[in-house]
Amino acid sequence: MPMNGVLVVDKPPGPTSHDVVAVVRRAIREKRIGHTGTLDPLATGVLPLVVGQATRLASLLGATDKDYVANIRFGATTPTYDAEGRSALDPAAGETREVPRVPDDLTADAIARVLPEFGGTYLQTPPAYSAKKSGGVRAYTKARKNEEQALTPVNVTVSALTLETYEAGLARVRLRASAGFYVRSFAHDLGQRLGCGAYLEGLSRTSAAGFGLTDAVPLDVVVEDPARAVERMIPLHRLLPDLPAVVLNDRGVRRAAHGNTLSLGDLASTSAPVADGGRTAARLAEASRVRVLDGEGRLIAIATRLESGLLHPAIVLM
Repeated sequence: MPMNGVLVVDKPPGPTSHDVVAVVRRAIREKRIGHTGTLDPLATGVLPLVVGQATRLASLLGATDKDYVANIRFGATTPTYDAEGRSALDPAAGETREVPRVPDDLTADAIARVLPEFGGTYLQTPPAYSAKKSGGVRAYTKARKNEEQALTPVNVTVSALTLETYEAGLARVRLRASAGFYVRSFAHDLGQRLGCGAYLEGLSRTSAAGFGLTDAVPLDVVVEDPARAVERMIPLHRLLPDLPAVVLNDRGVRRAAHGNTLSLGDLASTSAPVADGGRTAARLAEASRVRVLDGEGRLIAIATRLESGLLHPAIVLM
């Protein structure tokens, strides 16, 4: 039986996101697996993997906001903006670790006062050690060769940002940010703003693509008991719940399967309920993307709305 859906993995520290994908492929014996956004090796937490037909939804799932808990160490910087940059230094090559020295006047109140500057929408420069491309080459490739590069800042949005604790140079910050946001860059920039330097010491992603830690399966469970892990897979019909949905009649299902544009005559009579005062119908009329369901509630396509108001199945899952 084909496997289609999202398997949310609770990533441990150490492996890359690509490593996790490879491990899960072998464990559940499914080649079509991808992720919806990478986590750095030191990071832990929610890593949604798209399986089977769900791989076609990776870009949509990856575009959603993500929640993090970040541990930020003040008083020093690293080339990678995180703790991995400390362990990667080579004393034989003359590289020395910077010993964190926290200013006496750095307090929780001082950090809390500047945090609002990192909220909202602004331009963020990715870390030099990142997968972003600079002149057609991955940034980390140039960084390892000490080559100059100019990374283009990108628009990011931070919709929630809270200092939970601060003690002895270590802050715990909870935040929600848009896709493309680098928590490492945030930690580094926060340290620069406070004038003492900082780097990301630890990171846990607590939600992504609409899923949280309660949905996640530890990676060792996936390896030791693949059948149990597969039982926890999120089916297609539960994905992208924030998108409004239409239900097709039999003719509409046939047309969607062939990628044909859908009209009102292809919709089932229950497709746009008005029992909620017309709010569902209004959402359908305004939405640029719509989930397309068959009569049994299965997700069969994601449609985009054309200027004419008709729906075009842009991603077919049949």
